[in-house]
Parts: sequence; C-alpha cells; structure tokens
Amino acid sequence: MQLSLVLPCYNEEQNIERTVRDVVTWFEKDGVEGEIVVVNDGSTDGTAEILERFMQEIPYLRVVTHEHNKGYGATLRDGCDAADKEYIAFMDSDGQFHAEEMGMLTPHLSDHRMVAGVRKDRADPWNRKLNAWLYGRLVRIVLGVKKKDINCALVVFEKSLWPTIRPVHATGALYCGEMYYRLKKEGIDLCQVNVGHYPRTAGASTGANPFVILRMFKELLNLRRDVKKR
Repeated sequence: MQLSLVLPCYNEEQNIERTVRDVVTWFEKDGVEGEIVVVNDGSTDGTAEILERFMQEIPYLRVVTHEHNKGYGATLRDGCDAADKEYIAFMDSDGQFHAEEMGMLTPHLSDHRMVAGVRKDRADPWNRKLNAWLYGRLVRIVLGVKKKDINCALVVFEKSLWPTIRPVHATGALYCGEMYYRLKKEGIDLCQVNVGHYPRTAGASTGANPFVILRMFKELLNLRRDVKKR
C-alpha cells in the first residue's frame, strides 16, 4: 500500500531513532511503499541533529520543522498536510506504540475509510488515565463524539478524507476530538481496533501539562461556538 506515516515529535532525542527504525522495519516486513513524515515541533534537545542524520540514511524520510513549538495538534495537522500518499497514518514518537500495530489497522481499509486504535491495556499513570476518561466524557457531551479512547494516536485513513476531517480549531490535545467530530458530521463510519500500548521508557510526556489542558478547553469552546453558528 502507498502510505504516509506521520510522527509528531517534540524533544524526543531519546526515542526518535528507535521509533523511526521501528517504522522502517514494519515497512519492510509488510511491504509498505511510502514515506515517513517526522514533524519536529520546535525541539530544543538533540532531536533535529538525529533527524538530519537519518535523512542521509533513509531516502523516504521527510522532516517538517517548526522553528517554535506550536502544539501537538498543529504538529499532526502540518504532517498530514505534507503527506502525499494514498493513505495517511499517524503514530506518536515516544515508543508507546509499535509500528507493527499499524498492521492490525490497515486490513480494515478495504471496508472503512478510517481505522483507529483503542488501547486495550493503557500503560500510563493513573492521573493520565483519569484525565483521558474525563476528556472523553467531555467531548462526548459537547460534540457527541462516541469514539473509545479518543486520543489513541494510532490512526490510518484515506488521503481523500483529509480536507473533510482536517481540524481547524485544534492545535493541541483536542486534535482527535475535532477530527472525529468532523468525521461524524459527514456521516462517515469509523472502524475501531484494539491495539497494544507500552510504557514510556525515556523522555517526558506533556499530555498532563496544565497549559495543554487549558488550551484544550479554550479550543473546545471555540469549536462549540463554531458549531452553534451553523
């Protein structure tokens, strides 16, 4: 299959090499013809240097660089904007997903235009699990989105869907919530598949950062206002 796999990346010098090589291994094992699009979201560690070296080694690796940190959603959006293959997928760069799990999603593309993962055993601290549950309930109440494990960052879809589902308001954690809202609004079916999830072994997560949470609330209010106008 022709696939663009987007990897959002912020200060992941301890994880990005392992993640990229994991994707390369999966591409070769499953015969995927495509590209890896890494979006470096203003990293201040050694991430940029590692990616520069990788571009000399891996011909189908592309890097999109943000001079300043824009946020998780903006990073994914720019990566999907840059993707040019028949299918677009995205996966986090922190090592908590294995690229071969994407191979559990892609077979369902014969019957569905978008397939998303659901972490069957989420390997995160209790506070992140609680935040995720509360966020999922909030998005369900405000937007009517009933996706399980809404921010599971293992997703693949037809590139032709991108103009329809492309988030407009979300630059942070609301990215998936807005994407699924736009999918639901168009009456397009979503296939959900259980996938594995693994403990983070290096680097630091920003998902529970209070500023990230506050930004999500602000973007959710803006999206809600936009919905009411229509």
